[in-house]
Amino acid sequence: MPMRKHACRRLLLLALSALMLSACSSTPQEPQLNGTPQSSGLSGPVVEQRWNLLLVGTDERLSFAEAPFFTISRDGKVAGFDGCNRFTGHVSLGESQRIDFEGLATTRMACSNLADAKRVTDMLDSAYRYLIDHDRLVFFGPDSRVLGGWREGK
Repeated sequence: MPMRKHACRRLLLLALSALMLSACSSTPQEPQLNGTPQSSGLSGPVVEQRWNLLLVGTDERLSFAEAPFFTISRDGKVAGFDGCNRFTGHVSLGESQRIDFEGLATTRMACSNLADAKRVTDMLDSAYRYLIDHDRLVFFGPDSRVLGGWREGK
């Protein structure tokens, strides 16, 4: 997909989601300074937990020597392992369980399971909303499709 078409599609999705959130939300917005939300840091059940990969999609288990995982810190940084490479980036959490992984950067190891590892990082890149059920975290795409699931771990 050409970059311009991709950028327009993403902008349209963001605009539609902003309209939906503003129409459905009765919670006041966080104070902002220069367009950046001002708060003391991220909080909530997804923060400061280790999440280990459980499923891709609704039922596909991937096999890795070391299980993929990630953690989100209070300062909005994410760090983890996709089954092949380490990755870092930033996370934004919003109303209605909105989540956005931004600027994910990975090491570039050559692994036999590189395609599956890419599926893990693609899941994070595509995540739009999340749901927590007991010790499980499920990511959904903008189309409400299940992208995959994670289990709280150590």
